[in-house]
Amino acid sequence: MIAMKGAKSKLRIGGLFALTTLISIIGLYGLLKPIQNGCTMTYMYPTYIPISAPKNLSSNKYGLYLYHEGWKKIDFDQHLKQLNGVPILFVPGNGGSYKQVRSIAKESHWAYTSGPPERTYYQEASLSPEEGGLDIDTTKFSLPNKYASTLDWFAVDLEGEHSAMDGQILEEHTEFVVYAIHRILDQYKESSDARTKEGAAVSVNLPKSVVLVGHSMGGFVARAATVNPNLRKSSVETILTLSTPHQSPPVALQPSLGYYYTSINQKWKEGYQIQGPHAQSYASQPMLSHVVVISISGGINDYQVRSKLETLDGIVPPTHGFMISSTEMRNVWLSMEHQAILWCNQLVVQVSHTLLSLVDPDTRNPFTDRQKRLAVFTKMLYSGLRQRVLTTGGDESYSHGSCPKNIQWDMDSLEKDLYIQTSTVTVLAMDGKRRWLDIQKLGSNGKSHFVLVTNLSPCHGIRVHLWPEKGNSSTDLPLSQRVVEVTSTTAQIPSGPAPRQIEPGSQTEQPPPSAVFWLSPEAMQGFRFITISVAPRPTVSGRPPPAASMAVGQFFNLQEGVKDISPFSLLLSAISQNEMLFKEDHPIALNLSFSISLGLLPVTMSLKTSGCGIKNSGLSAQEDDDAENNRLCKMRCFPAVAFAWDRTSGLHIHPNLNSETVVVDSAPALWNSAQGSEKTTVLLLIDPHCAYNAKFSVSITAAASRFLLLYCSKIVGLAIAVVFFALMRQARAWEHDLPIPSMLTAVECNMKLSPFLLVTAVPLLIPLVLSVLQFHPVPSVSSFLVVSLACYMVANGLIIIVIVISQFVFHVCAVAHVFFRKRWQVWEGNFCLVCLQQFINLGSRIFSIKVVRVVRSNPVLMTALVAIILVCFVHPALGLSVLLISHALSCHNALCSYLTASYRRGTYKKESISSKDKDYDRPVQYAYQHSRRSKRYLPLEENHNITGGSPYSYDDIQLEIFHHRHGMLILHLLAMLMFAPSLVAWLQRLRLGQSFPWFLDSVLCIGVILHGVCDSNPELNFFVYPIPGVRGLEVKLSIAYLLAGYFSFLSGLALAPYRVFYAMATIGAFSFVFRMIRRRNREKGEAIFSSRKHSHRQ
Repeated sequence: MIAMKGAKSKLRIGGLFALTTLISIIGLYGLLKPIQNGCTMTYMYPTYIPISAPKNLSSNKYGLYLYHEGWKKIDFDQHLKQLNGVPILFVPGNGGSYKQVRSIAKESHWAYTSGPPERTYYQEASLSPEEGGLDIDTTKFSLPNKYASTLDWFAVDLEGEHSAMDGQILEEHTEFVVYAIHRILDQYKESSDARTKEGAAVSVNLPKSVVLVGHSMGGFVARAATVNPNLRKSSVETILTLSTPHQSPPVALQPSLGYYYTSINQKWKEGYQIQGPHAQSYASQPMLSHVVVISISGGINDYQVRSKLETLDGIVPPTHGFMISSTEMRNVWLSMEHQAILWCNQLVVQVSHTLLSLVDPDTRNPFTDRQKRLAVFTKMLYSGLRQRVLTTGGDESYSHGSCPKNIQWDMDSLEKDLYIQTSTVTVLAMDGKRRWLDIQKLGSNGKSHFVLVTNLSPCHGIRVHLWPEKGNSSTDLPLSQRVVEVTSTTAQIPSGPAPRQIEPGSQTEQPPPSAVFWLSPEAMQGFRFITISVAPRPTVSGRPPPAASMAVGQFFNLQEGVKDISPFSLLLSAISQNEMLFKEDHPIALNLSFSISLGLLPVTMSLKTSGCGIKNSGLSAQEDDDAENNRLCKMRCFPAVAFAWDRTSGLHIHPNLNSETVVVDSAPALWNSAQGSEKTTVLLLIDPHCAYNAKFSVSITAAASRFLLLYCSKIVGLAIAVVFFALMRQARAWEHDLPIPSMLTAVECNMKLSPFLLVTAVPLLIPLVLSVLQFHPVPSVSSFLVVSLACYMVANGLIIIVIVISQFVFHVCAVAHVFFRKRWQVWEGNFCLVCLQQFINLGSRIFSIKVVRVVRSNPVLMTALVAIILVCFVHPALGLSVLLISHALSCHNALCSYLTASYRRGTYKKESISSKDKDYDRPVQYAYQHSRRSKRYLPLEENHNITGGSPYSYDDIQLEIFHHRHGMLILHLLAMLMFAPSLVAWLQRLRLGQSFPWFLDSVLCIGVILHGVCDSNPELNFFVYPIPGVRGLEVKLSIAYLLAGYFSFLSGLALAPYRVFYAMATIGAFSFVFRMIRRRNREKGEAIFSSRKHSHRQ
């Protein structure tokens, strides 16, 4: 169907077509594969109590409910009178239900009933200096031993509306949440008054604020309600969001949605600042100084919202909130889907205990001190890994690592002291012994770091002390009082399933580690010995002993364990696996640095034990094989653990590493990517007694899926830019009196080297220059350029697919139209078709009516009028659909006229065989004799006037008209598709009543319609209009399209494709203005200059 010049052109088009199709298929296959997240279900007996709305409420399409847990029926009114807990309002997300509150509300009820979880003695996380940790004394602040008050869970019923697709819905949800907050606080006062009238005990401290918990878009609605001018002062102080996109919408296609997001985020930025000479510095008492925001992301398995969108960077300062991934959450350690985060039992249990810990025992309300609330979230959600392991150097603080006095065991009762002479120490049983390690001796030769990996519980099973050297102290304290215990600085890590013991007393596989202890050189400074004390094994008569105990420690050189994976090696691993061998006595901690982020190129990593010191074990040749070695090594080597760390998404832990696809939810190679996001660090904890064969390779399926997830918004914006650049090529041909090329030819021409550099170099350099001028961190230039160009190539491929499909459809329809028109002439005299002929005559009479004739005589005006009415009063997508229909009819009519005229001139057959400069093959050869009777059914006549004695034939002109209108159709088709999600949400709301579209959407779409109407014919544009007072300088369409393409390119790089509507509307507005100027000049009789030698006017 398509004929193009040269093999290179065909190769470029075919290559992009195939590449884009392949990436899309592989990526979608990876995204559609089922996910195993490891979550357990939550079960409950829910009851939803409706909260009555006041009579003066203007809209009652939304509702408010109170959750009650229990299977017994209750009296709703009596239950409302007993309200005395802490109010928490749940806001569902896009298409969500108020009933989604049931999992977390049930676990909150159960957590309050059962009390705080059992205390463990792993290290707790603390506030960093950036979070204000220097301003709070953590030694005087601890988590409660008993919860002071229950939680009353409310939920808003938003009718399951799709708030992620329409900005107007988002604004209406915000207004109702503000009302719901006020109604909840008023309900507590009403309940208190009712109890007072009945003589019951009344709580003195009524709640003054409501804790907001929002899922998905509900979290953004919660933030929007907090800065709403109608909200009562200090009625919201704590916001917890689950999988909420804070930075921008997940699908940023609608202009009003993007504008609403930008305005709300701007209010939050201003809310943490003070106006005045120090307006750019975060202040202690601005409008939002009391508000704490915590964002919990679902990690890599959340395909709907990426972690990059869930960060609070630039919106909430670190002193008022943070984002944490569920993969890093204490007692959770799992990545989960977008909806699973609401019911995953591991997560909702931890969140429930966290919210209960916010309650002040004195006031029975959440802490008013912002730092205390932030400290609770930090201690309850983060683990000690944040300070102990992620810095790969340990925390220097060790003074608060003592075990509680009630669980101390007498060191003197230990059976024997062991003095370790090697840099590696191993514990294979709870033997009740104390091991001494000489820091000066074993930590020499650069081995200045000490790491201990164990599955023993701190304080209960193992204790670690630092001992100074005798007689070498500046104090007079005895040696026993100068010993420092650092046991509780052990950080907990998730452990895989423990090995099953076949029979009591038999040797089993090594258990997975559950804790890691790390001491840096600074932490050991001033001490001579480390002692590791192991409790004796508990014996229970008649029952098998517990699973094998394990602890492995080592002094090692941190630099010896650093392995850099170059970009070349990583890319080459996509073809063949890359292998690394770790011999025995290697460092216990290996730091693998991948130069390309695993968020972009996920790696499938396998780790196999190749030896463990049993080669010369004396086994027979039959036994000394790989299978036997593997079995014996499992008894000696503890399972490996991998920590993948990323600045955006946090920590990802892979226990019992055997063969895993390691991927982090980072966002590399973006305009505003954080420094270091282009790399990923993987820390391996592996047994130093064993040798390992590590293999890794890039997962093609996972990489394609990540590419589509991360850069879909970017590709949309770049696709619009591709269309603008193709239209620029067409406009330039018109301005130089050349044949207008087809869209496919225009796209292919822009892929050549010189045009490619013209359309890509400028928009790619602008972000880098702006980052330097504004003193912002500059992203990795190489990764930014490579990924951006890859997205641009995929965008070209998508546009090529759209062009090819649309051309095929138009060609088939045109051939069918002309063919059946010819057959109609033969069948017209058939008696069986008399009724059909009468029906056609009736249609002709209808078309002869004056109103219909007026409409037919002004199709452009009527198209614009109908489209603008639909855009302003119904929905923008419907108005743009009318414009698309107009383009499609024009394309069809022009193509039909082209095919007919080509045959009549005797060129159809010749061109289908030998023509090389047309964009259509002629696969259907037929004889068509055009009669005078059939002329009235064709949209265009051949015997019109061609101005200027042009050498262009009638069929050439019709083909140019098709190419021009086809380009307009592709551009406006993409514009209409960008409003398709909003149209889906609009259709859902039909039964609830409608309101007018947002003013911004209507104005921009009117500009798009003006562009489609005023530039429907290439000679009716404003270009080639001389600028008054400047001789020889003209405003041309090609320049306007080039600038619009640059703007769309930058919008794609900024992940804000909705901004392309500003470029479309601007061109439409200028087209309308210049057309009015041109008409005025024509009415005055002024000459209109044009370099075009022929015209398309009828």
